[in-house]
Amino acid sequence: MTVSATARPPKAPEGLAAYRPPASMLKGTHGDVIWYRDLDSNSLAGLSSARSNELVVYLSESVHGKPIAVSGIIALPKKAPLDSGYPVISWAHGTVGSADRCAPSRDVEGEQAHPYNAFPHVLLNKFLDQGWAVVMTDYEGLGTEGPHPYLLGKSEARGILDIVRAARQLHPELSDQFAIVGHSQGGQAALFGAHYAPEWTRELTLRGVAALAPASAIGTLVELACQKDEPDGGNAFVALFVTGAIAGDPSIKLEEVLKPESLALYPHVEDRCRVGLSHPKSWGGLTGKQLLRSEESTSRASLFNQFVAMHPNLDIQAPIRISQAIPDKRVNAALTKILSEQLAAKNGRDKVTYKPYLTVSPTHDPEELGYHFGLIDTDSDALTGWLAGLLPKVE
Repeated sequence: MTVSATARPPKAPEGLAAYRPPASMLKGTHGDVIWYRDLDSNSLAGLSSARSNELVVYLSESVHGKPIAVSGIIALPKKAPLDSGYPVISWAHGTVGSADRCAPSRDVEGEQAHPYNAFPHVLLNKFLDQGWAVVMTDYEGLGTEGPHPYLLGKSEARGILDIVRAARQLHPELSDQFAIVGHSQGGQAALFGAHYAPEWTRELTLRGVAALAPASAIGTLVELACQKDEPDGGNAFVALFVTGAIAGDPSIKLEEVLKPESLALYPHVEDRCRVGLSHPKSWGGLTGKQLLRSEESTSRASLFNQFVAMHPNLDIQAPIRISQAIPDKRVNAALTKILSEQLAAKNGRDKVTYKPYLTVSPTHDPEELGYHFGLIDTDSDALTGWLAGLLPKVE
């Protein structure tokens, strides 16, 4: 793809119409801009340190080869660019749910996902202050049409990588040097993005990937959830895991893998944010025994095969950094340590940096997940320093 300032893509319509481009516009090369515009005036999605915050809707490709529209944000720094252009950080966000209204680029006051969409802003503003452009995909099916394939690695990777292409198409002052950073779901997604980058975006140079508290060992997490005798808000993640598995293997039949109680609630994944799914009147009201059928079936085997494929133990050519808060109540620190050791064994120990934090500054999170999100702030200076050692320096 040639980066050019000529033949600018059209401006997107105002409001939610921007997220539904007509099928006639889904043509071209993955990473092409469909349309773009400044963020809505009532949006809280923009970064305060940015010179500009734009909504971009760009062409990508589903894992089954279908052209799709994906939304996201492009934030440009206030510093002047290097002669070689602004280095780019592609940010991969954490879990907000699968419903379109939860998408980070749609963030508004009062939305259930707002606190979780806002937590990373301190870190992302630090990146802008360094003179790095920041691009933030919503991922496939979040904001735009279709279900969101939660934790489906190839889908997440394409969203992360194609938005870098789209940003460079709109802004030729962006460099081909980039890094990927993500937290939680986004940490897992970032690792998949780094794995697929050499083949999917060959014209770009990936300088490093940083995963904060990355999701891993999904099959193990599901098995543990199914053993719980009491209702648990964490069951919301099982609902989301299933959406990703079905996107990866559409032959999976819901009625063969879900118990009647969870099957009746499954439609909630498309109209509730993760917080809503954790409510006692949704998946949070189910016990572990009400989640998955235990009978052996082709669909059950396929479901767990997809869960195994979500584990991000991958071949990655770029330097890797993993960070984790030991007291994290959402992502198990022991599982993250195992993942970092697997990545080191696969890619070379000199390539993997593992940074555990015995203490972090917890956020005031209503679900007592402060350590999970507090990691973002606690690690921000060290992470920014690590990236600064890899990316071209902007004065």
